[in-house]
Amino acid sequence: MGLLRFLIIAICVLYLVRALARIFLPFLFKKVVNNMNQKMNDQQNNYGQNTNQQSGRPEGTISVDFVPPPPKKKPKLDNAGDFVDYEEVKEK
Repeated sequence: MGLLRFLIIAICVLYLVRALARIFLPFLFKKVVNNMNQKMNDQQNNYGQNTNQQSGRPEGTISVDFVPPPPKKKPKLDNAGDFVDYEEVKEK
């Protein structure tokens, strides 16, 4: 009797949660998407304003701020051992 009562209550709760999710989740997703869109627009506007204010140079000029490090020296292979030339021999 107790198991049957538990199953009936559990099924009713699951259907109720499913129905409420169908009603409220679209509103929640719209709100989240709108907030993310607003943040992205604000960030894009701030970036455009910051780059114009910080540069202090006329538009169209180029400056390089990064200089790559010099290439590392490769180890010499003189003491790696003897190397034998390979020749392919074809048989008739």
